[in-house]
Amino acid sequence: MLDEDWALLPADKSEVKITLYGDSAAIVNGNIRADVSAAGKITFSNQNGDLLLQEYLRSRKNISEFCSALNIDAREFKPVLGGDYGLTARFESNPEEKVFGMGLYQQPFLDIKNCTLELAHRNSQATIPFFLSNLGYGFLWNNPAIGQVTFGKNITEWNAKATKQLDYWITAGDTPAAIEQAYAAVTGTAPMMPDYGMGFWQCKLRYQTQEELLEVAREYKRHELPISVIVVDFFHWTNQGDWRFDPDYWPDPEGMVRELRSMGIELMVSIWPTVDKTSENYEEMLRKGYLIRTDRGIRTSMDFLGNTVFFDATNPKARQYVWEKAKTNYYDKGVRIFWLDEAEPEYSVYDFDNYRYHLGPNVQVGNIYPLMYAKTFYEGMEQEGQKDIINLIRCAWAGSQKYGALVWSGDIDSSFASLRNQLAAGLSMGLSGIPWFTTDIGGFHGGNPDDPDFRECMVRWFQFGAFCPVFRMHGDREPHSPPLGMKGGGLCASGAPNEVWSYGDEAFDIFKKYMLMRERLRPYITRLMKEAHDIGTPPMRPLFYDFPKDQSAWGVEDQYMFGPDLLIAPVLHERERVRRIYLPDGANWKECSLKVVHEGGQWITVNAPLSEIPIFIRDGANLPI
Repeated sequence: MLDEDWALLPADKSEVKITLYGDSAAIVNGNIRADVSAAGKITFSNQNGDLLLQEYLRSRKNISEFCSALNIDAREFKPVLGGDYGLTARFESNPEEKVFGMGLYQQPFLDIKNCTLELAHRNSQATIPFFLSNLGYGFLWNNPAIGQVTFGKNITEWNAKATKQLDYWITAGDTPAAIEQAYAAVTGTAPMMPDYGMGFWQCKLRYQTQEELLEVAREYKRHELPISVIVVDFFHWTNQGDWRFDPDYWPDPEGMVRELRSMGIELMVSIWPTVDKTSENYEEMLRKGYLIRTDRGIRTSMDFLGNTVFFDATNPKARQYVWEKAKTNYYDKGVRIFWLDEAEPEYSVYDFDNYRYHLGPNVQVGNIYPLMYAKTFYEGMEQEGQKDIINLIRCAWAGSQKYGALVWSGDIDSSFASLRNQLAAGLSMGLSGIPWFTTDIGGFHGGNPDDPDFRECMVRWFQFGAFCPVFRMHGDREPHSPPLGMKGGGLCASGAPNEVWSYGDEAFDIFKKYMLMRERLRPYITRLMKEAHDIGTPPMRPLFYDFPKDQSAWGVEDQYMFGPDLLIAPVLHERERVRRIYLPDGANWKECSLKVVHEGGQWITVNAPLSEIPIFIRDGANLPI
């Protein structure tokens, strides 16, 4: 086995016991046991002897177990001409099993049993190949190759288009929390989130000038509204790949940072991994091998407002080069948070077999890219002595959490249907080991602040956002403002206003209510972030995480726990004013809007006027809702 530096941390010494019996063998490590039959079939069980998972083998070689003329192997390598191997791994399927995790996909299903998922990153899709089973185990596909997984009713099948070896990690646990903690222990935990990360983040596409951004920050203060972070979005630069402010529109970055800090606000700045062929850094990066390659056609991987190539984040020298540029032009001017956009990376054409990295062909290693992109900035900031590092990033892979990755769900649609997808995405990301999750409140694509229907969607999304790990406004609102110039920071258009006062008086009053509620909950959220840092517990999680013995809780997909004491039931449909809610067994629940206490283990129906998101407090917890 090659000791690849993928998702797993260096192994600690374990007390492993190996037993040989006849032509078979068993290996035991803690609560999990693997038996290997004479035919080579592997079966996993827990410390109680309960079957967790077994390979799918249909072969005449398997006479003692399941003789079959199908001749299907559990593990199959097929040579790729001129390369390594295509890989298929097969497991028996339990039709009653429930499967959760696997990262971020734009679909509303929390239980992904009977789903087929692409193992590849796209804008608004982040594949994190770890899942948790209600049968009591967790499974990590420790392979960054492009591929596919099917959690079928009849078979579970993993596929990698090109790889050198089969490598997966499996753990057993009596509870979902135990499984998640074991996974976090081998892939790493997030840093402690800084205090400002737990407040309100203001962003839009896009503040076009320094003065425009500062005036928005001042307006928040005039309204006496809490705000922790404000964002300079993309195309504030002289050129893609220069990684510096355009002085025509951002003349005094240091002064901007100073004024914002005097108001208690941190500045976040957008970084793209794209390098325009006219960039001042392109020729040097090309000559030194710091850019990704294409196996056919011209070397252009994205053509948004220019012909660009992504820097090769799998190359340690390229990572150091990019960080030094960002340090000189941003960090040394006071910027302490970066928005690592385009992190999949987002190809103009997703021909995964056409791109090649320092570590190998994209089809073999491509899913590691966003982890390495996060590592570029995390290690650079760490070298400067910064603690509690957090950077917003649009994609992640297994282990990204240890590099301070705050993942958002990409350029999504502005609709209630999209909102439903984001709830599933956020819960799945938490179960995939990524505790820091956020969305563009209101969605990214479209939405007119003057449209009453969109205002309703925005209010419901904002209420949900207040109970996400990070509470962040963003979006490309309609109608657009024109570009300010023909080059550099003036090249890109801007969306309509996207501040909390942009949606009318009724919405503003609701927004303010939940902003202040979020502020009052900061001590509670700090405790949640400490637990995420210490043992990997996701702040937002499905009901079954805290109530695994309640079988009904395993089937609820439109509610969640925000920490151990708050049950959140977001309103996910237009014009919905009544909400059916399940209260898990084993606790009493106080309905916050009416101060009524309900016994757990039952379904209830509650009113949900536009101004309210149903919130329930567990067992009399003292929280300032």
